Amino acid sequence: MRYLILGSGMQGRACAFDLLKNPATEEVVLADAFEASLVFARRFLRSKKVKTVRADASDLPRIKKLAKDADVMVSAVPYFFNLALAKTAVAAKTHFVDLGGNTTIVLKELALRDRAKKAGVTILPDVGLGPGMTTTIAVHGMSQLDSTDEVLIRDGGLPQEPVPPMNYMLTFSEHGLINEYVEDAVALRDFKRVAVPGLSEIETLEVPGLGRMEAAHAAGGLSTLAHTYAGKVRNMDCKLIRYPGHCAVINAMNAMGFFSQKKRRFGAAELSPRELSAVLFREHFDRPGDKDIVVVHTTVRGLKGGRKAEVVYDMQVRYDEKNKMTAMMQTTGFPAAIVAQMLADNTISKPGAYSVETGIPPEAFFAEVNKRGFGLTWRLRYLDSAVPAAA
Repeated sequence: MRYLILGSGMQGRACAFDLLKNPATEEVVLADAFEASLVFARRFLRSKKVKTVRADASDLPRIKKLAKDADVMVSAVPYFFNLALAKTAVAAKTHFVDLGGNTTIVLKELALRDRAKKAGVTILPDVGLGPGMTTTIAVHGMSQLDSTDEVLIRDGGLPQEPVPPMNYMLTFSEHGLINEYVEDAVALRDFKRVAVPGLSEIETLEVPGLGRMEAAHAAGGLSTLAHTYAGKVRNMDCKLIRYPGHCAVINAMNAMGFFSQKKRRFGAAELSPRELSAVLFREHFDRPGDKDIVVVHTTVRGLKGGRKAEVVYDMQVRYDEKNKMTAMMQTTGFPAAIVAQMLADNTISKPGAYSVETGIPPEAFFAEVNKRGFGLTWRLRYLDSAVPAAA
């Protein structure tokens, strides 16, 4: 099996690392516009099966040529490249997966279903942590019940040792982080899709090992789930998990205009407050050497056998000391690699374009997740009984 990964940054490297663990992998080609990133990736992966190529994700003729030799193309570049890359993969007759990041783009990728089906390939966007793995968890939870009334997805990447006053560390793009914080999120309320402000409806929850935490709405977390289950599930939302007090600080900054995209003049320079905030986020939250943890806590409630029941999922993944890999790299890059391998070995064998919730078999995916030591657990219990129904 041969793979092409676009982007040799943190997630691209993690995806390649996982693919190389599979003896059936013959070659992994990493393509990136920056030679320094490719050099770092080669040193990190240390495998003769790795080939690096200098190529920009916007150079579609070059990408198409590279894709023709691959069974699966994985996009680990910013979301705005993904629609053109998905079209290029179809033209090259190569399966395609990406890490998502923008629901509007994902919906346009899914509109390629007929072209992909005709080409005999599969497009599966949004296959990172959330949306992605958290989506599959939610789908599995709904499958355990006869009917679903409520789906509550909670997840977050956090420092193991929080540093006041913000108690946070950056584990992915600062631009993506700000977008999650300040753009509207989507939720289901009384079966209908509604917009809710980012970081609104703050709630508290207990996280084993971390204590009392807070959670608030995050833009893009539900992605296509909100479209697929509108009219079918009464309430559904996705909130990010943070240490207490973090959301209040960000909301205060937002109220003061720190994330406005309106250009302002600062002396001889002209830039938006959000541009400046992104620079400051990177300087403040980028903490090389600090170790992170990814937490997932999802609750699905409904009826089973005529009785009220819930399925609760928990997962905690910590920084990998042996391989010097962040928890966010593992929980974002590995799911993409799992799905890529499912396409390459025909575990997923239906040409077309599919959302995560309609294209990925949860049980097979979970089996692969826990082979990687993620420790994902779930338990079903009836709400009128203290005894778990299943685990």
